[in-house]
Amino acid sequence: MLSVFYTQAIEYPRPIGGRPQQGSPNNRDSVPEKTSKPICECRLGREPGTGSSAKRIRIFLMNPHRLKLPLHCGQAEMRKLCILQAANSNEIAMTEDVLTIGGKAFHSRLLLGTSRYPSPKVLADALQASGTEIITVSVRRINLKDKQHTFLSMEELKAYQLLPNTAGCFTAKDAVLTAELAREALETNWVKVEVIGDEKTLLPESVELLKACETLVKSGFTVLPYTSDDLTICRRLADIGCAAIMPLASPIGSGQGIRNPHALEMIREYIPHLPLIVDAGIGTASDAALAMELGYDGILMNTAVAEAMDPVLMASAMRKAIEGGRLAWRAGRIPKSKYAKASTPSEGKINS
Repeated sequence: MLSVFYTQAIEYPRPIGGRPQQGSPNNRDSVPEKTSKPICECRLGREPGTGSSAKRIRIFLMNPHRLKLPLHCGQAEMRKLCILQAANSNEIAMTEDVLTIGGKAFHSRLLLGTSRYPSPKVLADALQASGTEIITVSVRRINLKDKQHTFLSMEELKAYQLLPNTAGCFTAKDAVLTAELAREALETNWVKVEVIGDEKTLLPESVELLKACETLVKSGFTVLPYTSDDLTICRRLADIGCAAIMPLASPIGSGQGIRNPHALEMIREYIPHLPLIVDAGIGTASDAALAMELGYDGILMNTAVAEAMDPVLMASAMRKAIEGGRLAWRAGRIPKSKYAKASTPSEGKINS
């Protein structure tokens, strides 16, 4: 087992879209051209007296506009990145790919709701299986004056970032009031803003939503609005100062999956630097993977897990789907082609 007793962070300047500067130790390495931040190198050594040479791990920033990896890494930060590497690792390209919302970093990209579970035990097990770090709370459906008799009293929930929501609100005024009550009772300025325009479809009321978000941002809230997949509305929400934008995939609880992937792609294209979370309509793991492959930063879901035949198993499936979809997006899929393309090169073919 590798014992880290000495670490040192070294930066090699890299011009945007270019190769390492002449003389850099990693000048011969193959690094993706889109790297636009310095490369951090961590030197790992074994305890004195073992007679083994030091190992080195290089960390390549593949998507620097999304990553929050510190460029001036101290010993603690480097240990966090490197202690998990096996003793036989020589050079490993890796990234600390985190989701950052409101100045807080999260390793899980799955946000999970807490309603409709068969029992508190199933809820707790599903949360653990999902790996989530952010959970939503419906403020209008729980007794905030007597939290000890609600699921909020569960010891396991203290490790999560609470995201109160304003579900059930039909006006900006009601949403703002609900958010203020949640901040007072739950001691968090995070809020998922929902302003519903229709009881049957539960689709967002965009005019009232914009009013509510503008008021809450000015009041110091970390605002995550549930919105339609309308590009113009999403851009307005970004301009207001929302911490993340959460367009729907399809109506809440419908399980229809992504009905308009083109609209979601357009939102990602026009809002490249703000976290985008797909909210509502996810039905199964393939829906979650597709959302992540579109370049989204995370997914918020509830019904797909809570009402599955096995919520705990579905939570695990969603976790893996989101991780796989994220990796696929970062890796970059091949372009779709109308015709076949031989995977075996024709050069050196033996003619009959």
